[in-house]
Amino acid sequence: MQNKQLPNVHLRKEWDLRVRTWFNQPGRKLRRRRARVAKAAQIAPRPTELLRPAVHCPTAKYNRKVRVGRGFTLEELKGAGLSAKYAATIGIAVDYRRVNRSEESLSLNVQRLKAYQSKLIVLPRNAKKRSAEVLEAYKNAAQSAGQAVPLPEAAKPEEPRAVTAEEKKARAFVTLRQAQGAHKSHGVAMKRKAEVLEKKANAVNKK
Repeated sequence: MQNKQLPNVHLRKEWDLRVRTWFNQPGRKLRRRRARVAKAAQIAPRPTELLRPAVHCPTAKYNRKVRVGRGFTLEELKGAGLSAKYAATIGIAVDYRRVNRSEESLSLNVQRLKAYQSKLIVLPRNAKKRSAEVLEAYKNAAQSAGQAVPLPEAAKPEEPRAVTAEEKKARAFVTLRQAQGAHKSHGVAMKRKAEVLEKKANAVNKK
């Protein structure tokens, strides 16, 4: 026997004092539901959710799917004739960071905003300016659960077909690179074009 330390294994961890249980899950579920119902009754007849844009999911794997985004861009609000401050007061979510990358998404969300405005009933803050027709329409308005304007249907996949001769001749990589190069050098090309026109105008004036 060598002079070694005696084993002293610390097995008393008292794990049962630190274990996390989930026995209150059904009660929390009921509490959240009651809170949603109470909030909906408190803000009625306003919609239960803010209006949000329709956006495509990221990555090539899921970009065909359409889901609800964070908020509308300033360009989309401008297309619908709204300001960001006013949109926030009538139940429209605004995202100052998102940017429109295509005309399709811009026009789609502008149409969503216009459809929402057509359904909207705005009560003036001044009670004297509230007409009887507006008050009657406000009382009879139905509260919408979820998005006031439903999301558009996802794009349906195309049926299989034969590849045409033009598609076989097309070179996708070269076309993309040419478009990227043209986009990158657009400013330089426009500047050179303006310089050439200016030289021609100066030559005409000298004559």
